[in-house]
Amino acid sequence: MTIITLRKGEGRLLKAGGLWVFDNEIADVKGEFENGDLVAVQDFDGYPMGTGFINVNSKIRVRMLTRNAQAVIDEEFFYKRAKNAWEYRKKTVDTSSCRVIFGEADFLPGFVMDKFEDVLVVQSLALGIDRWKMAIVEGMKRALAEDGIVIRGVYERSDARERVKEGLPQVKGFIGEEFDTTVQIAENGVKYWVDIKDGQKTGFFLDQKYNRLAIQKLCKDARVLDCCTHTGSFALNAGIGGAKEVLGIDVSDLAVEQATENAKLNGLENVVRFEVDNVFDLLPRLEAEGQKFDVVILDPPAFTKSRASVKNAIKGYREINLRAMKLVKDGGFLATCSCSHFMTYELFTATIHQAANMVHKRLRQVEFKTQSPDHPILWAAEESYYLKFYVFQVCDEF
Repeated sequence: MTIITLRKGEGRLLKAGGLWVFDNEIADVKGEFENGDLVAVQDFDGYPMGTGFINVNSKIRVRMLTRNAQAVIDEEFFYKRAKNAWEYRKKTVDTSSCRVIFGEADFLPGFVMDKFEDVLVVQSLALGIDRWKMAIVEGMKRALAEDGIVIRGVYERSDARERVKEGLPQVKGFIGEEFDTTVQIAENGVKYWVDIKDGQKTGFFLDQKYNRLAIQKLCKDARVLDCCTHTGSFALNAGIGGAKEVLGIDVSDLAVEQATENAKLNGLENVVRFEVDNVFDLLPRLEAEGQKFDVVILDPPAFTKSRASVKNAIKGYREINLRAMKLVKDGGFLATCSCSHFMTYELFTATIHQAANMVHKRLRQVEFKTQSPDHPILWAAEESYYLKFYVFQVCDEF
């Protein structure tokens, strides 16, 4: 096996528990390899650090699979990884629909798998793990079958742009037999149609599962505005929670069409309605009309996917939050979040504080939450911590 030797004093992230070795941390490479091959990693003094797979196309030169230098990497290895991931979910979340593998946080770097009832959706983002894709799929199916869960179909959504950096093509399609790619799921008492073929990412954002539940209790008899609603999940939780009127907004025609179908599925079409609009245009317009809401929800897409664009992202988050605060009735509630790990907890919190000061609002924090436990946060792998979710009571200054 090819041996990768770290520079003296490098590998700090790896030694702290992370799974990445960057190109500028490597002192020497001994042996021939092809991109995607397994390699042994050792410290500058020869101390074994474990085994990972290499790709010179990426600044993340090696993604570690195990710290055990003696581990055998084969189909059984990946079954055990899948089994451990499933056992963790059984103890921490509602598993009817959940993320069953979350990349580095489940020690399978670059690989994501979601379970929607009896269907699996997979996303492979790294060359090395892509070679073992079928072993992971079969390993998870085996682990689920041991609990009596039979998977009727697997669909691949490896159409993310991250694959280009790895020298991989963007692909999507069935793994095995074809099946109906519109799947009905239930979460927090709300039913959804999930389009795993053409929906965003893997078809549904499972990471907000318990954050959506948290807003139900705030929405009894409330007038609610849900911005960037996607397929209507927060809006429908507001409806299930007893809201008298809910307006969900999204810039995507397809998302609004799917959200409208989800409202009908739950018998909420007379309470929850959806419109196509841009949140940056909508919020000032509603303010100019003198509109007020009991609850406003902000669930925007990531405004930044790199450190270079964080400053512009701060402006975007500040703008929509201050606009939203102006639309909340005195004593009403604002639920707001960021799904970019580059927008850190400290940055996001400071930005919201700035927005409140600018519009002379006082915020009383109801709760702070992160992503659902099926998206575990692995310490020393900062990219695994990305979702920040606040609920505030918004009060006029007095």
